[in-house]
Amino acid sequence: MSEGKSGFDGVRAQSHTALPTGRDIPLLLGGMIGLGMSGPLIALSAMPIMVLIFWRNIAGSILMLPFALRARQWRSSAERRAIAWSLLAGVVLALHFVGFFIAMRFTTVAAGTALTALQPLFVAIYVSALGGHIPRRAWIGMAISFIGVLAVTGVDLTISFRAFLGDLAAIGCAALSALYVLIGSRAQSVIATSTYTSICYLTSAFTALPAILLLGDPVFDFPLQQWLILIALIIGAQVMGHTMMNFSLKRVSPTVVSLVIFFEVPLGALFAWWWIDQVPPIGIISGIMILLVGCALFVTRNDSKVQV
Repeated sequence: MSEGKSGFDGVRAQSHTALPTGRDIPLLLGGMIGLGMSGPLIALSAMPIMVLIFWRNIAGSILMLPFALRARQWRSSAERRAIAWSLLAGVVLALHFVGFFIAMRFTTVAAGTALTALQPLFVAIYVSALGGHIPRRAWIGMAISFIGVLAVTGVDLTISFRAFLGDLAAIGCAALSALYVLIGSRAQSVIATSTYTSICYLTSAFTALPAILLLGDPVFDFPLQQWLILIALIIGAQVMGHTMMNFSLKRVSPTVVSLVIFFEVPLGALFAWWWIDQVPPIGIISGIMILLVGCALFVTRNDSKVQV
């Protein structure tokens, strides 16, 4: 992308259904496993939500900071604009985490991750609004996947008002996650993933800090088990999940990256069953099958370049 372009020109200029190749395949697979671990670990954790967001992102930023400093990407005007996009992404990421963490604690992991998997639909809507072209067959595939998501979570509204609030939080975090992916793609068209993630995660952590101070939540006073859960969340969800997905955004369309995240649904359900004995509703099996059919339809579509 030339320095003269602004906004989401890079998003409009790429193929939004081109499949990942080479090293992006293991990156996305690792990202799926890491994100699948996220929901059950959050459900296991007893740390306050904003404290969990703070520590998770501080650790992720510190891990990436040495690589970012070595890259020295703050000198040109294009790099400084990309840093501004990274700051915005950090705020959006923090808000996404608030919604996701509430969903994991208010409803089942299976239902929460399934509704969060609406992210590709929001990405496609954003891309289309920005002038990008999504092939019709891809839209059909996403629509079928959406029906699968509804089948997985359709009974949640009848369980409790708390579960319903968890559903609303999950839908909101899906929209925010889609925006986060698009902003991240824009920033990483100019700066390295290490620079982007160190700034984004640090901003996300400090976005959570005022709420921690306002609520008077403890920051350090937790038992060893809670710190071990936090470490697992950092390694799994933050490093394997978000960071690997961010690396793939350098070459893979946000639409495809978001669609891959659909697989967080069955993985999250399996981890939740294994770790916390949380058995999802019987309808989740047929719902996941429908969801995967939609995914298969999406990835076997006829490729098409964006037309602006």
